[in-house]
Amino acid sequence: GHINPAVTFAMCLYGRMKWYKFPFYIGAQFLGAFIGAATLFGIYYDAIRCFAEGKLLVTGENATAQIFATYPVKYLTVANEFADQVVSSSFLLLVVFAIFDEKNWRVPKGLEPVVIGLLILVLSCSLGMNTGCAMNPARDLSPRLFTALAGWGFEVFTAGSHFWWIPVVGPFLGGAIGGFIYIYGIEIHHADPETEDKMEQVEEKHELSVIM
Repeated sequence: GHINPAVTFAMCLYGRMKWYKFPFYIGAQFLGAFIGAATLFGIYYDAIRCFAEGKLLVTGENATAQIFATYPVKYLTVANEFADQVVSSSFLLLVVFAIFDEKNWRVPKGLEPVVIGLLILVLSCSLGMNTGCAMNPARDLSPRLFTALAGWGFEVFTAGSHFWWIPVVGPFLGGAIGGFIYIYGIEIHHADPETEDKMEQVEEKHELSVIM
């Protein structure tokens, strides 16, 4: 299973998954992220309230909205914000496709979640400074909606020059690009196992005929 709508979309787009499953996966992913945000808020309710003297702030030194969703740094342009999400999501899907490619030197079965977790850690550390490296529409939009309803207000959708749509649209586009690069840049160049076997048999027969 996967919890990222961008991954689900790329899987469906390139035939790794049936389209009829798409809305069910998307619904579960967004609902799960919303419940996760609500759970986090409940556990740390007193701490969040105490931090800014009872105020729930979206911007400023005492802002707490970024605990739940991502927000860009002040100097970033919209174009840079969008490129940030597209590039990080492209890398994510490119490597995910490589991990599950049966013709590749794939990760041992059962260790895929560990490797993907390390992949996300690497991407977050290397590409997270600009916008927080969401790479996941559900992980960003659902908690943002929760904060809007929980007391931060709808400023969460206007902050950062209406940044909210970029972590939603960017990963879908980036995922499609990453999948395209892997399939048409790497996967189609894998040799067919049957062809390799036939070539080896021909070479063996040729060697035998030369010896004889």
